[in-house]
Amino acid sequence: MSATDYDIAICGAGPVGLCLAALLARHGMAPARIALIDARTLQQAERDPRSIALSHGSRQILETVGAWPLPATPIEQIHVSRRGHFGRTLIDRADHGVPALGYVGRYGALVAALAAAAERAGVHALRPLRIVASHEDETAVTLELDGRPDLPRLTAPIVVQAEGGVFSDQGARARHHDYRQVAIVAEVTVEAPQPRRAFERFTDEGPLALLPQQEAPAPAGNYALVWCMRPDSAERLMPLTDAEFLQRLGAAFGTRLGRMTGIGRRNAYPLGLNAQPAVTARTVAIGNAAQTLHPVAGQGLNLGLRDAAVLARLLAPPAAPDALHSFVAARRADRGLTIRITDAMARVFASAPDGALSQTLLGFGLGTLDLLAPARKLLAEQMMYGHR
Repeated sequence: MSATDYDIAICGAGPVGLCLAALLARHGMAPARIALIDARTLQQAERDPRSIALSHGSRQILETVGAWPLPATPIEQIHVSRRGHFGRTLIDRADHGVPALGYVGRYGALVAALAAAAERAGVHALRPLRIVASHEDETAVTLELDGRPDLPRLTAPIVVQAEGGVFSDQGARARHHDYRQVAIVAEVTVEAPQPRRAFERFTDEGPLALLPQQEAPAPAGNYALVWCMRPDSAERLMPLTDAEFLQRLGAAFGTRLGRMTGIGRRNAYPLGLNAQPAVTARTVAIGNAAQTLHPVAGQGLNLGLRDAAVLARLLAPPAAPDALHSFVAARRADRGLTIRITDAMARVFASAPDGALSQTLLGFGLGTLDLLAPARKLLAEQMMYGHR
């Protein structure tokens, strides 16, 4: 293939890569000049059952490319509390004039909606195709490929890395913080669900989130669980029977949703922070490839979609030669603030002993936040829209 076959190569056709491709086409880049590459088939990606949290701002981005509506449960309230301590706050969508603070959906459903939007825009993904090496020179980046004998390599003047995270090979080379925490994720059923209310509960070892999944096809009472804890605690909990695990979960969360009555398959993932996005004259990283965050506030995917929206605008024809460096500068404030918020909350639990002063002060801060409407508003708007 010649060096001018593509204007841009996007490595990763997950939600962030798909969104970038659809936005670039919308901003005037020829769809046939966009190489969207992914190692998985679309059918494999669409079967991914993981739960995702989408902010109101992410909904606006998805609406722009025609990937909304999609099956998702609106979050109208977020209840934040500290286990065993004074301090709680309630963030309500009515206080901010939005239909919902965010939404809980399935990764596979989001990929399906964005893939359809990209197809309608004329962008056709190259799947399944694995990138095995890349070489950058003064004029282009060459990607060495595996998976299609007729396409051993391709070149483009701009390459965007749109997949990967802190525990990928790229993340291992980046400067990052290991929180010494593990997240156990599962789907749980509760006895007394509170429709469209999400819960973020701070325990002695980390945050415990329950996100409502109460819209069809999910049965009423279903919640997506993200429970962060120290690795030794996860090692003790994972082998328990469902009944034993639910008993421990109920003790950690409390009785606001009644008794925990059922749980699906449990998975455990190590947590860390990759917050050092790489950029050269011709390559840039966005989404999880640029920053992998602690899930304490559910902001990783939302930050990545904001990355895609800004990069698409800056690369719209005719793009300036320094567009990639302009992108890093434009995203610095939003990335920095979101990372500082999530990192500070995570460090309190990752490094402090149970009952430490820092944990007590966090609980006090939650109580103060509930009393101070302007502070609560600033926090909610950062979570919904990011820094603008």
